[in-house]
Amino acid sequence: MSKKPHYWNKAKKILSSKDKIMKGLILKYQDKTLTTRKDLFYSLCKSIIGQQISVAAANSVFKKFLKACKGKIKPGSVTKLNKLKLKKCGLSRQKIKGIQELAKKFKNKTFDTKKIKYMSDEEAIQYLSDLRQIGRWSAEMILIFNLNRSNIWPIQDIGLLRAISNNYKKKYHPPINFVKKLNKKFTPYCTVATWYLWRSIDDEPIQY
Repeated sequence: MSKKPHYWNKAKKILSSKDKIMKGLILKYQDKTLTTRKDLFYSLCKSIIGQQISVAAANSVFKKFLKACKGKIKPGSVTKLNKLKLKKCGLSRQKIKGIQELAKKFKNKTFDTKKIKYMSDEEAIQYLSDLRQIGRWSAEMILIFNLNRSNIWPIQDIGLLRAISNNYKKKYHPPINFVKKLNKKFTPYCTVATWYLWRSIDDEPIQY
C-alpha cells in the first residue's frame, strides 16, 4: 500500500472549513486515511469478486482466489486457472467470465492502462466500464482506491447514501437534490468527503 494521496491534508482543511459535520468526522478519524494499491489488475479483480455480496463473503472468496493464484494475482497466473478452479473459489459464472476476459486483455495488452491517466474522471469511468463486469460503481471505486482521483462522488453507493442520511438527519434514501448540494459543496475533494462518510458507518477502511 502507498502513502496517503498528495491532496489529502489540503482537502481536510478545506472540507472542515466548508461543513461542520464533515469537520467532526475528520477530527474523529484523523488517525486514518485512504490507502492505495498501485496495481490496477489486482484492484479490478477484487472489485469484480466483491460485487453484490457482503464484505465477509467477498473476503472469503478473495482468499480462495488468491490461494488459487499461488499468492500472485497477475494476468499470467489468472489465465492458467480454468472455470472449475474459479468456480471452486466461489465465483459465479458471470464473475468467472469477467475475470477471465480481464486477464486476457491485460496479458495481450488490448486494454491500455496508460491511457487512463490522461483521461478526465468521466472518460476514465466510461473506459473502465467497457470491461466485462465493470459498471459505473466499480469504475468509481477504482478511481478512488487505485487511481487516487480527488473528486469522485459515487451516488450509486449504498454506503455513501446511508452515511449521508445518518449524518445529515435525512431519511433513507436522502433527497437527490441534497446529495447534489453536498457534491457541489465538497468539490473538488468529493473523494475525501466520501471516505470520511464511509468511516462513519464502518470503522474498518475499505481497500481494493
